[in-house]
Amino acid sequence: MKLALIGVGLIGGSAALAWKRAGVVDAVVGFDADAVACAAAGERGAIDRAATSLADAVRDADLVLLAVPVGAMASVLAQVAGALPAHAIVTDVGSTKRSVIHAAHAALNAHSSFSFRRFVPGHPIAGGERPGVTHADAELFRGKLFVSTPVAETHADALAQVEALWRAVGANVQRMDADEHDRIFAAISHLPHLLAFALVAQIEAEPDGARKLGFAGAGFRDFTRIAASSPVMWRDIALANRDALAAELRGYRGMLERLQQAMDSNDAAALEDVFARAAQARRAQQRGFDGD
Repeated sequence: MKLALIGVGLIGGSAALAWKRAGVVDAVVGFDADAVACAAAGERGAIDRAATSLADAVRDADLVLLAVPVGAMASVLAQVAGALPAHAIVTDVGSTKRSVIHAAHAALNAHSSFSFRRFVPGHPIAGGERPGVTHADAELFRGKLFVSTPVAETHADALAQVEALWRAVGANVQRMDADEHDRIFAAISHLPHLLAFALVAQIEAEPDGARKLGFAGAGFRDFTRIAASSPVMWRDIALANRDALAAELRGYRGMLERLQQAMDSNDAAALEDVFARAAQARRAQQRGFDGD
């Protein structure tokens, strides 16, 4: 199978390395707006050739993996649609699904040579705070979750092939409705990133911010680790999933207000109640992790 990798960052590079190691992909042509990233991907062995254009990358592909920020999906899809082979499968790794599906539907239906039915939306639940193909890892997806979010039009064979590729590298595959996906990940992924960025930005902007950060310990590092993630990628995710994320943010602000009121009124019982329920939920979740 010949893979066209569009976007040679951490996730795309890791997928290419993993699929090559598993023997399910024979050759990889990569394209990235950043020529340095393409060169690094070649040095890592993630790609075998750097394409000169998006059309060049996908022209002879059996599989096209879109691993670009979700804000760039519409533009990339519009540019590749006319060059896609009719037999190819197109899939993505975007952290939001409704916006990507909408972009794919608009771009691919505009070209009769390629069917939207051969687009398989997906999201591997893996990554790291250090972006870039230099940190790509062929083992990144082993034991991790891959969520496919097919729509009614998605071709069953294309869906099966994409899911098989992720199983081949050790991922656990689940299917989910795109709306449900975006609601869930707004709560458990997008909001935590927003909060981590906000906390570090708030402290850094204070007059004694550097001194405060100099005393940060393990708890602060654990909470804010993801604030070192790609600002561009997370900007696009926040905007693409803004409705679901805004709802979660409003709920979180309500919880903060409850805590503020409890402290202002010296209400120890109210504070302890919130802390106890959170601790119980987190410990139950940890037991689930330990049982994986």
